[in-house]
Amino acid sequence: MLDQGAAPPVVDTTAPKTSALGALVRRKPVERLVDEGGQGEGGSLRRSLSMWQLTMISIGATLGTGIFVVLGDAVPKAGPAVTIAFVIAGLTALFSALSYAELAGSIPVAGSSYSYAYATMGELVAWVCGWCLVLEYGVSVAAVAVGWGEYLNELLDGTIGVTIPDVLSSAPGEGGVINLPGLIVVMLAMVFLLGGARESAVVNTIMVGVKIVTLVIFCAIGFMGFKSGNYKDFMPLGMTGVGAASATLFFSYIGFDAASTAGEEAKNPKRDLPRAIMLSLLIVTVLYVLVAAVAVGAWHWKAFEGSEATLAAIMNDVTGQTFWGTMLAAGAVISIASVVLTVLYGQTRVLFAMSRDGLVPKVFGKVSGKTGTPRINTVIVSLFCGVLASVIPLGKLVDATSIGTLFAFALVNVAVIVLRRTRPDMPRTFKVALGPVFPILGFVFCIYNMASLDVITWVVFGCWMAAGLVFYFLYGMRRSRLATAPALAEAPAEK
Repeated sequence: MLDQGAAPPVVDTTAPKTSALGALVRRKPVERLVDEGGQGEGGSLRRSLSMWQLTMISIGATLGTGIFVVLGDAVPKAGPAVTIAFVIAGLTALFSALSYAELAGSIPVAGSSYSYAYATMGELVAWVCGWCLVLEYGVSVAAVAVGWGEYLNELLDGTIGVTIPDVLSSAPGEGGVINLPGLIVVMLAMVFLLGGARESAVVNTIMVGVKIVTLVIFCAIGFMGFKSGNYKDFMPLGMTGVGAASATLFFSYIGFDAASTAGEEAKNPKRDLPRAIMLSLLIVTVLYVLVAAVAVGAWHWKAFEGSEATLAAIMNDVTGQTFWGTMLAAGAVISIASVVLTVLYGQTRVLFAMSRDGLVPKVFGKVSGKTGTPRINTVIVSLFCGVLASVIPLGKLVDATSIGTLFAFALVNVAVIVLRRTRPDMPRTFKVALGPVFPILGFVFCIYNMASLDVITWVVFGCWMAAGLVFYFLYGMRRSRLATAPALAEAPAEK
């Protein structure tokens, strides 16, 4: 690691300037990525997270709106075969998780797949990946916050008999003016994050425990209303419907990579990051399949159309009482809040890494000496996500998040293959089995799920990427640290 009090490295300012094409493929050496770990403007991140806390961050970022809310959108597309859709989405996540685990153990830094791409495929691809992560984390925070509001209303209705009116709890275009609950939960998460990474991890661990208990209780009670006849028309819309549901449900798996964004705050990142990623994905997948199987068994698949707070409604229907649905709504409010907290954390750390490389403004890389966190970064990102949550409908946010994530995951699978070729002797604490086979499968699954998304989602994604490229060529390309100090760059390997 670099000595915090050491003078900055001497840069050879006489090094020849790279060509425009060379600038796009210049790479940041793995060793430099690791050595700069934790270093920010005015301070350093603190290494305080254990393997268990990293696992809870991944579960906290993954287990939430996807099963509590998005399940209600996926069942009408796939019918009872939604369980297969969960498996397909889970396989996509699994193959990508294996690649993440290998790279997280080899390059344990805050930038996640952005940093992996920078070390393997060059600056332009790294920027594209980082821009996709902004879409993945930033927009998914907003999407999760919107889902939180649905269960908050269910809780308020079951406890005090009132709900927040649509004008204050729905986005424009859905009968409201502003989604106030979505804005509030993002602001609450911001307050916890400003306190420090370790303190936030403790709060998150408690909330993760609540959400797991809540889902186990749902399975136990929902099973009492299980009707085998609900599975009779198993795949009503064929594989087309299953594929569409799988693409939507992939949103449910977004977040397992959140542990990789904590690479510079983990106590033993090379050992703990791969373990946390794989363990969290296993726990989440088991819970998803169980909950989906019980939910479809308790309700006919057509009943899911247009439903809100779906799991709570099923509990009320099975028991004939509102108590259990209200209890589940309370658990969901806590559970979904933990997703907002951990995904917001991941977004700030990705921007922190990009800022350190000069690709986004330095303000995102400033670290508070008091808390060891990028506080200004956290406030800016929270305000941005809060505004999105308050004015954009959930469905649009979910699909936009999924396509950005799938693209980033596809690049991670490619990065594993490239790094195996360019740095075969580099120490790896975790290694994907069967050589390039699993990374290739991960790439193929990501492309398959992307192809299942609708045209409007692709148009939004295209516009997002175009805006990102404009920003890169006007700002990031010239201000990159590798542009201002070309001697720090690693030349692309010869083929």
